[in-house]
Amino acid sequence: MSINKTLLEEFILVGFSVYPDWQVVLFVTFLFLYLLTLTGNLAIMALTWVDHTLHTPMYLFLSSLSFSETCYTLTIIPKMLVDLLAKDRSISIPGCGLQMCFFLGLGGTNCIILTVMGLDRFLAICNPLRYPIFMTNKVCGQLVASAWIGGFFISLTETTLIFWGSFCGPNFIKHFFCHMRAVVKLSCRNRDITEVVVTIISVSGLLGTFLFIVLTYVFILSTVLKIPSAEGRKKAFSTCASHLTVVIIHFGFASIVYLKPEAEEGDDTLTAVPYTVVTPFLSPLIFTLRNKDMKNALKKVLDKKFSLTK
Repeated sequence: MSINKTLLEEFILVGFSVYPDWQVVLFVTFLFLYLLTLTGNLAIMALTWVDHTLHTPMYLFLSSLSFSETCYTLTIIPKMLVDLLAKDRSISIPGCGLQMCFFLGLGGTNCIILTVMGLDRFLAICNPLRYPIFMTNKVCGQLVASAWIGGFFISLTETTLIFWGSFCGPNFIKHFFCHMRAVVKLSCRNRDITEVVVTIISVSGLLGTFLFIVLTYVFILSTVLKIPSAEGRKKAFSTCASHLTVVIIHFGFASIVYLKPEAEEGDDTLTAVPYTVVTPFLSPLIFTLRNKDMKNALKKVLDKKFSLTK
């Protein structure tokens, strides 16, 4: 009993150490995806800043999402890359708490910003005459601030519940970061109750934002189908295509992490890769390649740069 109740001061992130022959391959792959993710998000933020035609609510929200996702990947991937090559995969308990808090907070912020982007498309398509009145710069700023406040309120609640008590050995976290499920299992007391409560909070937030987006698209679809011309319907749908694609990918991968039964021996390392690495990589790619305004802004910047070098 005294051994089982030894209080911990640090955790060991098992992560991908169970695949010793793939460490270098995984490092190169994840580093490549991470650099592309950073490049894509920074490009979106820079283009939105320098091109005045992109100073609209839709691109303000997109830029905010890119900033949030950049911070989101910073909380997880650099530590994961270091651990892939290092022998010491330890993380202090306060460090683990901070990582979890920022991961959950930024993940929640992403969900809410995607919801706000759905609301923006709903107002632009279903109520275009009053759209400029509703979506002023002040309102846009307030919505983005609310997304951050809401995301971190939920995050602080969950992190406090998990780290309120002490942790007992063994100190191995079967994950590549301080994942909520993996950490709560090391709690000395009420671990089952805590796991149920934090899971309910996460799933409620995930489903709540997703159902709100679905509702906005029901109204958008009904409005678009009433447009008499095929060209008008196509133009209206095109403004939603990128957002809808990212929503499906984001919430689809997130549901795998939070709604699926736990893997054998509690190892959910591989199932978290799409949500933590692949989704942030695909998001800026979709928003730039499928967006005519973004491609035009990028073309103008490149043309200006080449003209200056001549």
